[in-house]
Amino acid sequence: MKSRLCILLAALWWGSLTGLGFVVVPMLFKFLGSPAEAGAMAAKLFTAQTWLSIACTFLLLLVFNKNKASALSPSAQAAMKYVVAGLLLAVLVEFGVAPRIVSARAEGGNLQLWHGLGSAMYLGQWLAAGWTLWRLSRSTKDGAA
Repeated sequence: MKSRLCILLAALWWGSLTGLGFVVVPMLFKFLGSPAEAGAMAAKLFTAQTWLSIACTFLLLLVFNKNKASALSPSAQAAMKYVVAGLLLAVLVEFGVAPRIVSARAEGGNLQLWHGLGSAMYLGQWLAAGWTLWRLSRSTKDGAA
């Protein structure tokens, strides 16, 4: 049961990152009236995504913590590192990079640098979530997560 919950949380985390970053935001920029309007909406959606990522990663860590480290499968033990990395990336983007994007846009700073850094960190979080899902889905074959 715990392994299914972990897989569900990892799937929600990875799927929401995928849907937002590779489908929803590009559609905003394609179909909304202006890039400024699309950017403002994308920023709100990315904030919501950050909180969803934080919730999923905290719940994953809680489930992992309920099990003794020695009782975790090797796949689940490996996944824990990626969960922590993804959590850190989500928090860094939201509270470190996103405010700099806003100030660069308002004050004429280096928007390209901050946007590129934020995009790279989002991609890193997406990879961490995907790797977590991959490892946890393998753990059901290995035994309990």
